[in-house]
Amino acid sequence: MRSACPISSTNDLILEILSRLPSKSVARFRCVSKQWASMFGSPYFKELFLTRSSANPRLLFAIAENSNRGENAEGGCGVWSFFSLPQLENPYEKSSSTLVAAAEFHVKFSPDNLMINHFFDLKFFSCGYASGLFYIHGSRYQGRPLICNPITGRYAITPNRYTYRKAYSFFGFDPIDKQYKALSITYPSGPGRDKVLSFGDGDMKWRKVKCSLGHDVRSEGVCINGVLYYLGDKSVVFSFAGDPNFHDYVIVCFDARSEKFTFIEVERFCRLINYKGKLAVIYWEDDVDVHALYYLGEDVDTYLEKNLDVGATNELHVWILEDVEKQEWSKHAYTWTDDEFSRRCVSIAGVTASGEIVFSMRKYTPKKPFYVFYFNPERETLQRVEIHGFGKATNKCCSVCTYANHVEDLDVNDLELLKSFYPLLGKPKCIGESDSESDLESDSESV
Repeated sequence: MRSACPISSTNDLILEILSRLPSKSVARFRCVSKQWASMFGSPYFKELFLTRSSANPRLLFAIAENSNRGENAEGGCGVWSFFSLPQLENPYEKSSSTLVAAAEFHVKFSPDNLMINHFFDLKFFSCGYASGLFYIHGSRYQGRPLICNPITGRYAITPNRYTYRKAYSFFGFDPIDKQYKALSITYPSGPGRDKVLSFGDGDMKWRKVKCSLGHDVRSEGVCINGVLYYLGDKSVVFSFAGDPNFHDYVIVCFDARSEKFTFIEVERFCRLINYKGKLAVIYWEDDVDVHALYYLGEDVDTYLEKNLDVGATNELHVWILEDVEKQEWSKHAYTWTDDEFSRRCVSIAGVTASGEIVFSMRKYTPKKPFYVFYFNPERETLQRVEIHGFGKATNKCCSVCTYANHVEDLDVNDLELLKSFYPLLGKPKCIGESDSESDLESDSESV
């Protein structure tokens, strides 16, 4: 049998049609009656909806309005807006050098109401995405980590936690136990400072996790088949040595199910991507560790503008991890030129099922074009797509995080933890007000 819910051929046809609707519309139909709620909540319909959604993945845009950094010493808060649009299939069949697409607005989160302040100075690591859900980690004292469905707007505020100096959060999904987890890495590392949080697990408390290798974080995370990967730097004194080339990079691998760490050695700074279900690293011939520039007092945008020219030849290297145990890589290099493509202005959104590497501008400026680029490695060609619609949500300059291959899953929409967990009012206390560091940890974390 297809499912535990018997459906007639007429209902089959109805479900076939309704499976093409957005998840928000499906949610409204489920409120019509108990019979419709049962029908649209059946395993058969959920599988049908997921199959169609997987065949038509979308680009997801998370747009953060940059706030006035003078508001507080931590860097300020911002408003997050979410858009999406279908990924292009065979974009190179069009004759135009630049295509145009309209992004669909979904939802906006305001930290004035949700208290999700975060570091904009470290905005490259202020959020994470895994299996349909989005995670925003808070700043050291004033922010509250948040997990949300960027399409439906359902969300939950996670337990706050004290962090020592610098802390970075990553978001992953265990496909076996069907559980989302957040990983918090602190630098300098020390006993009991690294933590993991399992969403939907009882009271959702931070637990200690042991990482045997001291390191600083150098990239956002990417979750592939239940393993969370990010780039780390084992160098301890590089920020004090005055030499920006003094690094010792390593790929940190965190298994979301076993909660164990392993490591992969790499030769240089790189970015991590999911390449058709395999880990891949990607870097430019003249790439720089942007994060390290902060410690040397460099203004990142000024540095990149001086050293990277628009329209210059782009030489891209892609290494794909073919054998994890032997750490064997297949290595590829590509070159191209494009007048609108600037390496200093783009981030890597991911790789499509057909192998195109998707780049996206990392900043939105009102009244200026915003581009997404599809690079075909086989042809070594680049297709520009101008994105419209962001102005519906903001008229300010914004940071943009873009994710390829977003798929809507009704099981994700139905997660209990996103249904009734509402934000707490009031500002979390800072150390020095009334609580000690140990008190803060005992209030929000489990040992």
